[in-house]
Amino acid sequence: MDKIALALATCMYAGYLPKFPGTWGTLTAIPIHFLIIMLAAPYYYGALGAILLLAIITAGMAEKIIDSQDPGVVVIDELIGMLVALIGAPLTIPTFLTAFCLFRFFDILKPFPVGWLDKHLHGGTGIVLDDVAAGLMTLGCLNVCYSFGWL
Repeated sequence: MDKIALALATCMYAGYLPKFPGTWGTLTAIPIHFLIIMLAAPYYYGALGAILLLAIITAGMAEKIIDSQDPGVVVIDELIGMLVALIGAPLTIPTFLTAFCLFRFFDILKPFPVGWLDKHLHGGTGIVLDDVAAGLMTLGCLNVCYSFGWL
């Protein structure tokens, strides 16, 4: 069970790739997004909910297995954060590049509430919810870009 939890929490070991594991984890969201975007809305949101739950559970398990708080190899939090950022996003390269850059910006710099969640929540919930907040901030910025015709 530990191996399965680690495989999922590290996005099939993408978190072990050299340098910038969060970036690799963020990139794993793209193929997953292309798979779930084909689902009807209720199933799409159900899949997002299932991935969120899976992320919280496996991130918490991995933290215990590795015996380290918020280990860098755990990148399923970046995956769900980026999937949240892409909700309703058009399937265009400029959109993906903008979403990727904005999400990494918010995830790395951790402006409020991202930083607050990162510091005050622990375990799988803490690992994941700050990235979900970064994804929501990215989603908001993308919507502003769409409304002004910038994307």
